[in-house]
Amino acid sequence: MRQSIVLMALLSACANGPPPPAAYQTGGDAELLHAAVLQLTDVIVYDILSPPQASRAYAYASIAAYEAVRPAHPGQRTLAGQVRGLTPLPEPPAGADYNYSLAATHAFLVVGRALTFSHDRLDTTRVQLEAPLRSRLSRAVFERSIAYGDTVAQRILAWAAKDNYLQMRGYPKFTVTAEPGRWRPTPPAYMDAVEPYWSRIRPLVLDSAAQFRPQTPYRFDLKPGSQFYKEAREVYDVGRNLSAEQRAIAAFWDCNPYVMHVQGHTMFATKKITPGGHWMGIVAIAARQAHADFMRSAEAYARTAIALNEGFIAVWDEKYRSNVIRPETVINAYIDERWEPLLQTPPFPEYTSGHSGISTAASIVLTDEFGDNFGFTDDVEKAYGLPARSFTSFKQAAAEAAISRLYGGIHYRHAIEQGQVQGRRVGELVVQRIQTKNAVATTASF
Repeated sequence: MRQSIVLMALLSACANGPPPPAAYQTGGDAELLHAAVLQLTDVIVYDILSPPQASRAYAYASIAAYEAVRPAHPGQRTLAGQVRGLTPLPEPPAGADYNYSLAATHAFLVVGRALTFSHDRLDTTRVQLEAPLRSRLSRAVFERSIAYGDTVAQRILAWAAKDNYLQMRGYPKFTVTAEPGRWRPTPPAYMDAVEPYWSRIRPLVLDSAAQFRPQTPYRFDLKPGSQFYKEAREVYDVGRNLSAEQRAIAAFWDCNPYVMHVQGHTMFATKKITPGGHWMGIVAIAARQAHADFMRSAEAYARTAIALNEGFIAVWDEKYRSNVIRPETVINAYIDERWEPLLQTPPFPEYTSGHSGISTAASIVLTDEFGDNFGFTDDVEKAYGLPARSFTSFKQAAAEAAISRLYGGIHYRHAIEQGQVQGRRVGELVVQRIQTKNAVATTASF
């Protein structure tokens, strides 16, 4: 896996060379949190977590960071009572000194470690990120801050353990049928369906996984002139006539965590960032550009991660209800047996488009956080060999992410557009229900 050059340089400096920049050493600087989020992303890539699994890890870890730093900011409101099942967390004892940025980063990494597999990687990150503060703070403040971060992390993990994730690990595999129009595994690896029971996981904000059900997908009908055939034909025609810009857009937003390659009799895989990981990277870009302090950065990460988590629940609920066949399967069987999509088809049903849904949801939250016309340059994919792209707003970026699925040959237009509708509704619900300022009353309590 290609590690982030920025983070690796930071960690190398901590261990072997000069100390990190003074801004990082202050502890209150948001770079401490940005570095932790980036390393969680790298571990998620290394461990090949699926997009829904990754969104779960980001959500719980980011909520832990938010709750651990919140006591230092009386104007911030706890998420307890706002997200389903989270009860009030212990407050640090009054009269004692804490470094809340340290506590929050520690809580983030402890939770992230528990929800991924490569524990040694996050253990190393934690030690190296905390080292400058260990030398700068008194021993009592350092240990007290770590202990408080641990307390928050363990409470978050106890809450996470009740979301039905572990129980779902024992559910049977998804059954593939020969019924026309239903999803079936796609080349080159013909992988099993990913997370077919994700709709059963506990939502954080949604009333249910099915709260924002989209329109019914078009009926499977391959007669020329039918709506389904027109959509399949559009994918085929677009894929055969892609411009250089359309190819660049598709590649930039690919975000397939596990791409198989075939060379003769050899198969090998490359690992990439998930869609949620890309948007968490955009949070870092926006926070830096807005000169957001630690508290505001933690707030932006938590709200965005909640939107991503809920977006995947909503989309995955529809995917396995409608169970729509992918364009690659249809086109190869009925239009052109040699046609290949630009992007590798991911291993789950087509309708609706996950990237369209979660990108739209994230863009709604980030627009609420940083503004409607927040222009930025997205260089998240540079670590994977792709050039940066610039956008005039989060919504423009989300719209490009959505249409990239048509250019990539992996979604019909209807799935893209209905994914955007789902995502918009999810994002608006998160903005409505997740209130982070004490002056604003909540609209729902779980």
